[in-house]
Amino acid sequence: MTQPILRGVALRNLETKHADAMPALMERAGAAAARIVLEMLDGRALVVAGPGNNGGDAFVVARLLKAAGHAPTVLFAGEPERLPADARAAHAAWLAAGGACRADYPPGKFGLVVDGLFGIGLTRPIEGQYADWIARINAGGAPVLALDVPSGLNALTGQATGPVVRATRTATFIALKPGLLTADGPDLCGAITVCDLGLSVAPDGMLAEPALFRHCLQPRPRNSHKGSFGSVAVLGGASGMAGAALLAGRAALRLGAGRVYLGMLERLPVDPGQPELMLRTADEAPGLATVLAVGPGLGQSPEARALLIRALGSGLPQVIDADGLNLLAQEPSLLTRRAASPAPSLLTPHPAEAARLLGCSSAEVQADRVAACLELARRFGAHVALKGCGTVIAAPDGRWFINTTGNAGLASAGSGDALTGMLAALLAQGWPPLEALLGAVHLHGAAAGACIAAGRGPVGLTAGELIDPARKLLNDWITLLDR
Repeated sequence: MTQPILRGVALRNLETKHADAMPALMERAGAAAARIVLEMLDGRALVVAGPGNNGGDAFVVARLLKAAGHAPTVLFAGEPERLPADARAAHAAWLAAGGACRADYPPGKFGLVVDGLFGIGLTRPIEGQYADWIARINAGGAPVLALDVPSGLNALTGQATGPVVRATRTATFIALKPGLLTADGPDLCGAITVCDLGLSVAPDGMLAEPALFRHCLQPRPRNSHKGSFGSVAVLGGASGMAGAALLAGRAALRLGAGRVYLGMLERLPVDPGQPELMLRTADEAPGLATVLAVGPGLGQSPEARALLIRALGSGLPQVIDADGLNLLAQEPSLLTRRAASPAPSLLTPHPAEAARLLGCSSAEVQADRVAACLELARRFGAHVALKGCGTVIAAPDGRWFINTTGNAGLASAGSGDALTGMLAALLAQGWPPLEALLGAVHLHGAAAGACIAAGRGPVGLTAGELIDPARKLLNDWITLLDR
C-alpha cells in the first residue's frame, strides 16, 4: 500500500472527524513523538513549544519524557490562556506533572532539540523572538526532531520563506504533507517518520512508489521480436542541439523500445556511440513510430513549429518536453485541440516551462507545485510531471503524486532528455500513461541514486550516466517480481 499525502483541507477535515477520539489526537501525537525522542536522545533534551497546537504536542512530549525519568528543559514564551484548548490542557498537564517553562533560550549544550514551535498552519515568515530561537537551534549543533513539520517550512508548498529549522528527523502526524517532499522540504526535514495515530486515511495525493506500477513490470516472453515492444520516434536535434535528441534516443533504446528512430532537424549519418539508433529526417520519422517524443533539441524555428503541429495531429501517444513545451506556450490552443484525441499526451516541464504554459512566473509555480501541476493537467487534458526537487505528477482526472527518488546530480544538462526517452520507451512497451509517467520518473531518480552509491556524483554526474543504471534497475525489478 502506497503512502498517502494530505493537504490542509483534507487534513483539517480528518482532524475534525476525530476531534472526540480517545486518547485525544494530541496525546497520540505526543506519545508517538516521545518514542522517537527516546530513540534519539543522548544527553539533555530541550523541548521548544510554540503558541499553537504544535506547542501542545511539545508539552505532551515533555511530560512523557519526565515520566520516563528524564528532565527536559521546556522553552515557552507564549501566554497559556491564549493557547488553543487542547494545547492549553497539555500545558496544564505538564505543569501538574511538576514541569516548568522558561521564556529565555537556555545556555549550554543539549543532546536533542524537539522543535514544537510552529506546525502545518504556518504560512507567514517567522520573525522576532521565534526567529532568534530558530537561529540558535540551527547553530547549536544538536540533533533536531521536528514535530509534524520543521518550524518555518510551509507544509503545503515546501517553501521556506523565512527562518526555518533544519531538522535531523521529522515526526509527521497522520500522513505525509506535500511540503515535506517537494521544493525546500527535502533539504530541511531530514529523515521522515509518519506517525499515523491509528487513523485510516483516504489519500488526497500519494507517494510515487513501485507499488503503483508493479503490474506493468512483466517479464518478456521468449517468443518476442522487436516489433513486440513498439517504436519510438524522437523529434528534435536542431543545429547545435543534436546531443539532446541522441540522449533521448539512447535512453529509449536501452529502456526497452523495440525500435528507435531519430527524426533530426540537423541530419547526422549515424550515432557512433549507439549505432542501433536509426536516423531519419524529421519528416520521415513520425510515420515509422507508435510513440513520439517531441522536443529534445527541437528549437523554436518555423520548421520546429511545423513538426510539432504534425506530431500533435498524428493521433499517436506522445511525450512533449523542452522546446516542444515552449512552442506550445506560444500557441496553447494546439495542445487544447490535441487533448480531444484519445491518444495520451504526457508533458514534462521544469518550473520555467510550466510558468510559460500557465502564463505566470516560475516563482508562482514554485509557490504551490502541486496546484500548478494539477492546473496543467486539467487545462490541457494531459498527464504532467512537474520536474524539480520532489517531482509532482498529475493526471487529468485530478489524481496527483510526489516522487522522492533523485538527488542534486539530476540538475545537469540533458537529464530531462534522458527522462523523455525513458518515458517514451515505457509507453512504447504498452504501459498506460499514468503508470509510464510514475515509473519513468521514479526510475530516473533511482538511477541517480545508484550513480551516487557507486561513487559517481552528485557533482559532475552527467545525463548519459543515468541510462545504464536505469536499465539495470528496471530489469532487477522485473526479475524480483518474477521470482
